[in-house]
Parts: sequence; structure tokens; C-alpha cells
Amino acid sequence: MKFGSSELILNADKSIYHLNLLPQDLADTVITVGDPDRVQRVSQYFDKIDIKKGKREFLTHTGWINNKRITVISTGIGTDNIDIVLNELDALANIDFTTKTIKKERRILDIIRIGTSGAIQPDIPVDSFLLSEYAIGLDNLLHFYDSTHIQHPHIQQAFLKHTHWLKDKSTPYVVTYDKSLAEKFISDKILLGFTATNVGFYGPQGRRLRLKLEDEAMNAKLTSFRFDHKRITNLEMETSGIYGLSKLLGHRAVSLNCILANRPNGQFSLKPDLAIDELINFTLNRIA
Repeated sequence: MKFGSSELILNADKSIYHLNLLPQDLADTVITVGDPDRVQRVSQYFDKIDIKKGKREFLTHTGWINNKRITVISTGIGTDNIDIVLNELDALANIDFTTKTIKKERRILDIIRIGTSGAIQPDIPVDSFLLSEYAIGLDNLLHFYDSTHIQHPHIQQAFLKHTHWLKDKSTPYVVTYDKSLAEKFISDKILLGFTATNVGFYGPQGRRLRLKLEDEAMNAKLTSFRFDHKRITNLEMETSGIYGLSKLLGHRAVSLNCILANRPNGQFSLKPDLAIDELINFTLNRIA
């Protein structure tokens, strides 16, 4: 199968369209961050930086810690951006840009999200670190792909029933982390959680400023949901897309969340930058 120029879009220098990267720019271990400014906050700990490239909100640094080559890339916010980043990372790894065909030997990436998040359970402390075992996508990204085989329909159906989910909203989907990659990060510093990925920061996460919400009780329903002793722990905007697309594409992914807010307790971190830097250092130490 040869990809047409309208499907596999390359720039004049043969780099992939949005990320502006060449295949050799990409390491096998990829850290994703939402904020472009956070890329430098990660790469400042590299022993050496080989690549610095950027386009739009997608900034990439590739370098080394000890003998480990690592790429850190900003995704921007939301699973719509994750669709771009994950597909283009996979293209860099597994498509020959000269012949525009799939390579015979598949390259597997380790994709580690370092992100911020808000807890919806009162016992999860601000400034703690949470690894998402499960993610429930309240967006619709995965439904555009042949993906039912990686979803967990029993959890999804229980969630729909519990929340009296409005049929006009996207049907939630549930996906999981890569257990083998997660083992690198398991420690007494890490909580394990079930993350809800939202399509927005305000209304979709139950924040009300000047607009009335469709369901004022949504966050309470998320907090009270239980399935086989699982409970939804935190809210953010990328994890379900990263998990879903990584599984479909054959890559390994985990999402590490720095809990900056506790919504039930009305708390926000007094030292958010320090907490994020601690998670970055923890992650890099576990990788390298």
C-alpha cells in the first residue's frame, strides 16, 4: 500500500507535516507534555541535546541522558491534538517517507505523558503523582477508528447507566495503560488511578463561570461511580487518546499525572512548579 500525498503529508524537507520532524529525529522513548514551555523544563536535564525543532504548538527536543536517547514533545491540549501527534509519531517510526509505504519491521515506541491533573476524590492529595491504569474518554476520538477490540464495554455501559449520560454527548470509551511500561514507574510515590479525559476545561470538567451546565451533578456522578472496586480519580484532557491510539498502533504508553488541584476540597497546589519538576525528575530517573 502506497500512501497518497494528501494522506501522508510531508514538508519540503521531507519532514512530517505538523511535527516538522524527520524519522532520525525521533528516539524510541518519547515524553509528551501539553505545554510547549515544559519541553525545556524536561530537556534541561539532558546531558546533550541533538535536535530542537518546532512548528505551531508542537515543540520537540531530542537528546541523551547517560546512554539513553529521549525525545520530549509538546502536544498542546486535547485529544484532537493527540490524534495528530500519535499518528505522526507512528509515521516517523513505521512509514518509509521515500516509498510512502509501511516498513516491514515495526518500531515500538515507549510514550510517557507527564501532565497535570485535578483529583475528584477527596483523599487524593494535592502535589501527589498518579499513574493512570485506566482512562475513560469523554471525547469521541477513538470512535473514528476500528477500536472496539481494545475498549472495555462493561465499564462503559455501567458508566452510562450510573451517570444517566445524555445521548447527544459522545459515547464514552474505556482503555488501559501498558502494564509492562508502567512497571518502570511503580513506587511508593505513585498512586494508581482511573482517569477521565474531558473535551474541555470548563463545562466538560464541571466548572461554571457564566454558562449554565447541562448537568450540574456531573462531577458528583463521576466521583461516586464504581465498577469492580474501580473509581474515577482525576480529570485531564489527553490520556484516553494517548492510550487508545498507542494500543491501536502497537506502542506502549503510560500517563503520569501531577495532581495540582483537588476539586472536592477546593484546593490548588501552593507550589505547582516545584511539584511538576519533581515529577519530571522522577520520570527521567526511572527512564534512564
